Amino acid sequence: MALDINQREREGIRILDLKGRLTVGREATVFRDKITELNQAGPCNLVLNLGGIDFIDSTGLGALVMCATSLRRNGGNIKLLNFNKRNIELLVMTKLATVFEIFNDEQDAVNSYYPDRKIKSFDILDFVQKMKDEE
Repeated sequence: MALDINQREREGIRILDLKGRLTVGREATVFRDKITELNQAGPCNLVLNLGGIDFIDSTGLGALVMCATSLRRNGGNIKLLNFNKRNIELLVMTKLATVFEIFNDEQDAVNSYYPDRKIKSFDILDFVQKMKDEE
């Protein structure tokens, strides 16, 4: 399944809605190219809505990290939104959940770029506890 990326804006923050798979091959390349294009225009603050991503492999994780590093070096940032259970587990297992700010609510993700606004970040400890309770 190809990766579809739709761009929109909310309160001055670019939101990329991703749908499909973020995997080795064309999908990861399309993703990296889009982030590079946005980053070339100057500092860029992004929210990646990953609610439509059904699978991320190691190449996809690498692309996320590479893009975050590139954006941050240029004065921007990236926040992650709407991970499914499997992909959250992947971030937790690889310890990448500590590298990214993760949100369940789009408004909270947007608000995180404004220091005077209150936000509710993803609670990793709560997630781990729920996983233990389900076992």
